[in-house]
Amino acid sequence: MPRRKDDHRDGARGPGSGQRSGAGAGAGSGSGGADRGRGEQRLSDARLGSGTGRSAAEWFARLDAAGATRLSHEQISRLLVDEFEVVPWWAEGITVRYEQERGVEPPGRQPDGSYAVTVGRSLRGAPLELLDLAIERFAGYAGGRPDAVARSATQPTAVWALAHGDTLHLRVVPTGGPKCSVTLTQGSLRLPERVQPVKEGLTRAFGVMGDRQN
Repeated sequence: MPRRKDDHRDGARGPGSGQRSGAGAGAGSGSGGADRGRGEQRLSDARLGSGTGRSAAEWFARLDAAGATRLSHEQISRLLVDEFEVVPWWAEGITVRYEQERGVEPPGRQPDGSYAVTVGRSLRGAPLELLDLAIERFAGYAGGRPDAVARSATQPTAVWALAHGDTLHLRVVPTGGPKCSVTLTQGSLRLPERVQPVKEGLTRAFGVMGDRQN
């Protein structure tokens, strides 16, 4: 569960978590911005070697031999986990480095160099009804009430400020029938290794809305 920006309790370390990150997550200090984001997005050769027992060049050679240039980001990461027995966090790091080395754009990259993940569902209900219900039910994932709410009758939204600079946007869009499109977008992610874990977390978060999917 992501912690709110103002929650200063010690949390789990690591870029795959929505909690506050420290040095173990590769987060830097100082002023923000795209330049800092790009600096944080490259997993060093030394760290990769010490964490996995193989150098970046060795992993790239293995992935090339497996035809990874034809695979999606998720397929490469899964290949590393299933075939090479790499733990998921390191598999994400190797995948990102491989894509960077081979000139493949990582999923979710934004113009400012940060990353964003969107997960959505078609849910039964009126826009404002679903907005209020989602705010209540997603509070467990977001860590509390939203920081801003726009109660538009046609496209209501809510925004949370999460830990380590993340943002969470809830949008409800009518589809012309008895259901609406409800999406959660977690943005301002500094590390590409966090994209897949955040996606999985958002997917699990929608479980609280299961009674509105039919």
